[in-house]
Amino acid sequence: MDSISKTEDDIFKCRMCGSCCSGFGGTYVSREECLAISQFIGCDPASFREKYCSVSGSGYVLATSEDGNCIFFDDKKGCTIHPVKPPMCRKWPFIEAVIHHPENWNVMAGSCPGMKKDVPWDVLKKIISVKINNQNIAG
Repeated sequence: MDSISKTEDDIFKCRMCGSCCSGFGGTYVSREECLAISQFIGCDPASFREKYCSVSGSGYVLATSEDGNCIFFDDKKGCTIHPVKPPMCRKWPFIEAVIHHPENWNVMAGSCPGMKKDVPWDVLKKIISVKINNQNIAG
């Protein structure tokens, strides 16, 4: 990777393929996020977690359908809750876990065609830190 690759666009371009929506990835959802999604899809908030989530540790994650995709992913439409998707989905692949475990970047890039592999650690850390800080400021 050349030394001028220093922005998020240099290391990731979403291809809208849905690879990040496949498999049990543990997309945690808070009570507020469950409420927003339930309202968006017209579901009774009281039954949302029972119908659309799985328990993971002490929290809830979005469930997966029989094909292994997120329950809200459609092969033709993509993310059906895109306007209210959880922060973990909005941040992908610039997630904080990569700062703590940089080897995860190449693992994730193995299934995501939009991610460049073998990004130097210092470049990756800088880009992810900036991205996370900007998202925290924006809310």
